[in-house]
Amino acid sequence: MNLFDTHTHLDAPQFDEDREETIRRAVENGVSRMINVGFNRETIPSTMKLAETHDFIYAAVGWHPQDAITMKEGDLEWIASLCSHEKVVAIGEIGLDYYWDTSPKDVQHRVLRQQIGLARELGMPIVIHNRDAHEDIVKILREEKASEVGGVMHSYSGSWETAKLCLNMGFHLSFGGPITFKNARQPKEVLAQVPMDRLLIETDSPYLTPHPFRGKRNESANVRLVAEAAAQIKGVEVEEIARITTQNALERFGIK
Repeated sequence: MNLFDTHTHLDAPQFDEDREETIRRAVENGVSRMINVGFNRETIPSTMKLAETHDFIYAAVGWHPQDAITMKEGDLEWIASLCSHEKVVAIGEIGLDYYWDTSPKDVQHRVLRQQIGLARELGMPIVIHNRDAHEDIVKILREEKASEVGGVMHSYSGSWETAKLCLNMGFHLSFGGPITFKNARQPKEVLAQVPMDRLLIETDSPYLTPHPFRGKRNESANVRLVAEAAAQIKGVEVEEIARITTQNALERFGIK
């Protein structure tokens, strides 16, 4: 099976004791490519190191909404300079997070708009983090003409109505561990309706661990469990989900 984990954080401290073993385990479970996401001053350099060390690991770099208040003059230029690296395939994860009260909303909005503008300038897709901010996310994506570059709605958790708006702006929808949870009705209902050519899968490891390992550290090998759940929801074989989502990811991120 050929799987693509489109969103992981293998540089997280949770992997400090067994990072290379974790990466090997993912490969052994059919994961042929991964995108590691650097989202602040600490994780961008460690993400770049992973991408430069492993042929099959790519990088997304951006400024997370929770860290928006820490973004300083020059950081946007830093991100721009990294986007010329052959292994950097997207700007992200960027977006809005109204759940954690770590950055004021107006600061989150400004940082998001700046990064969408950069993505349009460079012709890079964006990876959107959205937690409890569905209306404002859609509004800003529209106003900043994010449809010109498109991207990915990471770990999608909104309604089908919001999903349609995102799809109409050229975005792919990515799903992770929550589609394996018994009580996660909405993401399953949305996934069932997403066109196959706009579907992606991810782990967001070490977070959002799928059933039956919920509560434990997540890792990229578990994207197989996400693929199996997606296959059941879509009524197709898991190999078909693996093939289609991998092809979608390669095309979305411009990977040869």
